[in-house]
Amino acid sequence: MTATHPTRTAERATGENPWLRRHATAGRSTPRLRLVCFPHAGGNAQLFHTWPLHLPADIELVAVRYPGRQERLAEPCATDMASLADAVTAALVPLLDRPVALFGHSMGSAVAYETALRLEERHSVVPRRLLVSARAAPHRVRRTGLHLRDDDELVAGVRRLGSYGSEVFDIPELRELLLPTLRADYRLIEDYRPASPTRPTRAPITAFLGTDDPGCDREAVLAWSELTRAGDFALRTYPGDHFYLAEREAELVADLTKDLEA
Repeated sequence: MTATHPTRTAERATGENPWLRRHATAGRSTPRLRLVCFPHAGGNAQLFHTWPLHLPADIELVAVRYPGRQERLAEPCATDMASLADAVTAALVPLLDRPVALFGHSMGSAVAYETALRLEERHSVVPRRLLVSARAAPHRVRRTGLHLRDDDELVAGVRRLGSYGSEVFDIPELRELLLPTLRADYRLIEDYRPASPTRPTRAPITAFLGTDDPGCDREAVLAWSELTRAGDFALRTYPGDHFYLAEREAELVADLTKDLEA
């Protein structure tokens, strides 16, 4: 299908729920699908700010806003995966009048997976597709213990993944402001243990990977295929490191849109 991309409005100013930032489309109030996007460790909803420019007009982008950053800077960061996924799932309930798909990048992939399970188990909603980026399957993750290291080692570990956004740590005021959030996110994801045996979702899964990502082993990413009962799994790769999606945004969004249309 040929999609048109009308000018997008600014994200919807909502008192609806602090967990979600919805991007409205000019002239369209009822989407056919909502794409819910989960940022990486230390990241925020701004990562997806320009995605609506590449999406069909009838797909609404909903970016998850973790506490401890941006508008929620004064709030404590989430301390464990269960409470984080519980809160996101509860926030999504009013939006389940339309089908949803879930996209997560890095840590966000694990949060999206846990949210998918909760949507199925608690609300009988199977996401149209679970889209996971730059993250090994939960049962195949190798933990680095970065959250236990000192500040310089933590920043160095993040920079090893790629340069995207890391320049903020060169500014002393921003470094002091952002490091606690980064450390809290790393503690959450490194302490996370999926249920054993690992629970598959009924949603089909697409995994995305940068070919030069030093933090992801291809075989461990392929193991996401073991976590779908739908019998529908795809792996898409792009040139680039852990943050390949910054430079490949238009291509990535076009590809995941095709997966949502399948």
